[in-house]
Amino acid sequence: MARPDGMSREEYEEYQKQLVEDKMERDAEFFTKKAERATLRTCLREKYRLPKSEQDEIMIQQAGDDIDVPEELLKMVDEDATEEEEKQSILGQMQNLQNMDMDQIKEKAQATFVEMKSKAEGKCAVM
Repeated sequence: MARPDGMSREEYEEYQKQLVEDKMERDAEFFTKKAERATLRTCLREKYRLPKSEQDEIMIQQAGDDIDVPEELLKMVDEDATEEEEKQSILGQMQNLQNMDMDQIKEKAQATFVEMKSKAEGKCAVM
């Protein structure tokens, strides 16, 4: 018996079976990606001492131990860590000072001095 769409019953059953298999594959890939992201978030939370997420912990436990963070995401995290270490070092601080606009620093210092002087004059009768 032919179906109105031109498929035989066997072709239709095979088509439905293929759809189910494709959906299962997509769901598995999606679950893996979610677990990888949860693992990365957990690593970042540990690094920055942020509170843990119960939802991420559950996702990782469901996925098991076979989930790793994708290589490209690890590279990004490592690059960020290296940049932060450089900024926190003494040489990094010196470079930050070199990159600052000295005129802007002078203006800010002058404005702060004027503000402090006006507050002092308001509080002290001798000045």
